Amino acid sequence: MLRLSRKLMFAIEAVVDIAYNAADTPVQSKDIATRQNIPRRYLEQVLQQLVREGVLSGVRGPRGGYRLARERRRVTLGQITRIVAAMEDTSDPVESSTGSMLGREVLRPIWHELQDDALAKLDQISIEDLCGRARDSGIEGACKQIEVDFAI
Repeated sequence: MLRLSRKLMFAIEAVVDIAYNAADTPVQSKDIATRQNIPRRYLEQVLQQLVREGVLSGVRGPRGGYRLARERRRVTLGQITRIVAAMEDTSDPVESSTGSMLGREVLRPIWHELQDDALAKLDQISIEDLCGRARDSGIEGACKQIEVDFAI
C-alpha cells in the first residue's frame, strides 16, 4: 500500500541529504541524523536496506559513510518508495481476496490504479530534482552541479 510513513520520509530525507551534501568524503549517518533530526535507530536500518538495493553505497571505516551508488538523476522517489514499502511489509487491504463483491470488483481496481498513477509520478521525480528544489529554496549544503557517475 502506498502511504507516506515516517520510515519513507526518513529514507527520502537521508538520500537527499547524502546527494545534497556529497563531497570527496562519504556522508556519515550521524551527520544525516543531526541535520534531518532522524533517530539513528531508524536511520541505520533504512540506510542499510538502501545499500542492499543499490541506491546507496556504504564506505567502512572511521571516515566512512554513505554515497549514492548512481547519479542523482538516476535515483527516483518511486524507487525509494518501493524499497521502503517492502521493508515495512504491512498487509495491504487492497490485496486481500476477502470482502464484498463491490469492494473486489469496483473499489480495489480504482485504488490499484491510483497507486500505480502515484508511483508513476514518483518515478518522474529524481533526487537531482529535489537537490535543485533545495538549492532554489536557499537551503545550505554542498550540492554540486557536476554530474558524477558513482555506478559500481
